[in-house]
Amino acid sequence: MTQSYRRSGDEMPQDRPYAYGDDHGQGHGQGYGHEAYGGTPGAGFSEQAVPPPPPYAPERPRRARRPVALIAAVALASGLIGGGSAALIAGATQPSAQNSSSTPLVNAGKTSGSGVSGVAKAVSPAIVEIRAQSAKGESTGSGVVVNSDGEIVTNNHVLAGADTVTVTFHDGSRKTAEVVGTDPGKDLALVKVRGAKNLTAASLGDSSKITVGDQVVAIGSPEGLTGSVTSGIVSALDRDVTVPKEEGQGQQDGPGGRGGWPFEFGGNQYNGDTGSSKTSYKAIQTDASLNPGNSGGALINMQGQIIGINSAMYSPSSESSSSAGSVGLGFAIPINTVKDDLDALRGGGNSGV
Repeated sequence: MTQSYRRSGDEMPQDRPYAYGDDHGQGHGQGYGHEAYGGTPGAGFSEQAVPPPPPYAPERPRRARRPVALIAAVALASGLIGGGSAALIAGATQPSAQNSSSTPLVNAGKTSGSGVSGVAKAVSPAIVEIRAQSAKGESTGSGVVVNSDGEIVTNNHVLAGADTVTVTFHDGSRKTAEVVGTDPGKDLALVKVRGAKNLTAASLGDSSKITVGDQVVAIGSPEGLTGSVTSGIVSALDRDVTVPKEEGQGQQDGPGGRGGWPFEFGGNQYNGDTGSSKTSYKAIQTDASLNPGNSGGALINMQGQIIGINSAMYSPSSESSSSAGSVGLGFAIPINTVKDDLDALRGGGNSGV
């Protein structure tokens, strides 16, 4: 009896197109028995040797597909991460319409630049020096052109008792002006340059919108130095400042004066006696440097708008103008007060208490 052998590990596939013998050695349809190795074919076998089955091709290991899937997954993840990074970079570098545009100046004239220099360039043509001559001497202050026809706002104390008023413009030209109206109670006055046309006028802002800490620029003529520019911040609001309103006491600014406009705050007098006739108002306090001669000049926001008329300062000495100086305590009349008083000033003002 011939024994049948199968190599260890060789499994006979069930889906082969060949009909091999079953477990009992009977062929299916061909009469063949099991393949005999090393012996003679048994009864019922043909003379021709049974061909060996085709080499068995083992099923491809499933893990062979994993690298492909892994590569695809990595590629997909990389694409997502890369796309996300690109989106973030684009979002960070794309200019924003809100942030890329700088705040435009409200120009008193054509201007370029920004910050203090831009404000100074825009507003300086609308700021003038005022010299008031009287029998008692000369006082020097500043003024703000409020319309192209030559109306100029200044402090009442700059003009008090003046017989002649001379205005010096930004370009150095000089014109004679006449007093239109005064309001000692608000320390305001209005003058008009004779025959003026097409002057550069300042833009008047809204002093109710300013806050402590806002950056400001001051322009005036301290000690006769026309068009001097300083900058600082709004230090405080609604300071109760008291100033004299009698004629003669106002002529303190500039050459011939005592160096600083006298005022009261908190019950104390500064820069000289304020006298018996006085007035109080709510002032804007600033640390922008103000000196004698800045009175009547402009306090300006960073949009180039006038928010106050500089009117008082604290000086460490009131003996002479040469020894007086700014210590960062300046005060300005809010521009809303000025706007409310303009019509009255055009009609002659209010000379009462």
